[in-house]
Amino acid sequence: MPEFSVNSTRFDPYKNFKFRVKWDGKYVAGLSKMSSLKRTVPVIKHRVGSDPSTTRLAPGNPVEFSPITLERGVTHDQEFEKWANKVWRFRSNPGSEASLKDFRKDIIIEVMNESGQVVISYKVYRCWVSEYQALPDFDANGSGVAIQNIILQNEGWERDESVIEPAEQIL
Repeated sequence: MPEFSVNSTRFDPYKNFKFRVKWDGKYVAGLSKMSSLKRTVPVIKHRVGSDPSTTRLAPGNPVEFSPITLERGVTHDQEFEKWANKVWRFRSNPGSEASLKDFRKDIIIEVMNESGQVVISYKVYRCWVSEYQALPDFDANGSGVAIQNIILQNEGWERDESVIEPAEQIL
């Protein structure tokens, strides 16, 4: 079976620089970097008494989903900060620091080919901001872009099977 069923002449895997993230029905502005989607299943080692001196391995519990880091250049868009403030708000009344009703969000991650067509999509469930960096370290001798980031805890993800390989555009 070819690696690309629709575009059988394509040999190169998709690049890692064409992606976007959506929450609340809107794409995240200026997103420049995202960490990987990763899950870890613990390993249970066991041995039956009559087995030779080897260990058997079985999947265990609980499965863990690694946090996802989103980075972008500092702009006037406040979506990172608004979401982070739902988990903890400075100078709020005691007992109302967190917005328990809506601090979790499902997000969508879309991978695109070089032409900008969505080729793969993942749904990430029950995300919330565990860390928010509003501003980076500053360096008066530097020339880099000011980056802010959020770290999202999540309770799992799955591939969106409704997104199928599109026929690539001929330019």
